Amino acid sequence: MSKPLILVSNDDGINANGVHALVDFISDRYDAEIVVVCPDSPRSGHSAAITCDSPLKVTDCGNYRGARMWSVSGTPVDCVKLAIHELLNGRRPDLLLSGINHGSNSATSVTYSGTMGCAIEGCVRGIPSVGFSLLDHSADADFAHSRETIARVVDAVIASGLPERVCLNVNIPAQCTPAGIKIVRGARGYWSEEYKKYTDPHGRPFYWLTGAFHNIEPDSVDTDEYWLSRGWSTVVPVSVDMTACDAIAGVSAMFA
Repeated sequence: MSKPLILVSNDDGINANGVHALVDFISDRYDAEIVVVCPDSPRSGHSAAITCDSPLKVTDCGNYRGARMWSVSGTPVDCVKLAIHELLNGRRPDLLLSGINHGSNSATSVTYSGTMGCAIEGCVRGIPSVGFSLLDHSADADFAHSRETIARVVDAVIASGLPERVCLNVNIPAQCTPAGIKIVRGARGYWSEEYKKYTDPHGRPFYWLTGAFHNIEPDSVDTDEYWLSRGWSTVVPVSVDMTACDAIAGVSAMFA
């Protein structure tokens, strides 16, 4: 029988330390075929975007730790789609892992995350999918303490699978050994001061994304932000069905 196939992608690009750390962890632990398909440069914040107005170029990047590496001149979701459509030669991945992202994807950041865009695309296709993020944006972030969390999560998904149309958003505290894992919901909040205004040498304004996340429920013990701030890794089940089923009756009444 062939080895299980694990597809790995990310939004930080093929050269990011995080994706290499993820390949290190899973190749050390599992006897699996690993294929890595990532953007050719960082594509953070691309969420579930796909490329519709230009051709996509695919580059064979050789092998790393026995994993076949490819880069794509598109978005994180383009990478997953092209992998399944073309690069895996008709094989269906047994598991899709995205990351390890440089930086948090907790709370409402899941909406913008290219890391989770990959996981959600895999989930839509019925593939057990997990996105991993470390709360450290630096290019040389230390991923060593992520290993145990990743092993526990991947072991559980391999053993039990995931509910239909549900993927996992896993965030890991930085620069410490996590105290454990909490299964929670994403915290509610919003971003403020999202853009800083500058002026170029010709006097024309331009803007740079910045801002800070405001947690509006800091004392809620069932959220990812609460436990991440206390040194725990968090696992948030994410549904790909965005229908607000509990609002259907109320909206129907509006049109009665």
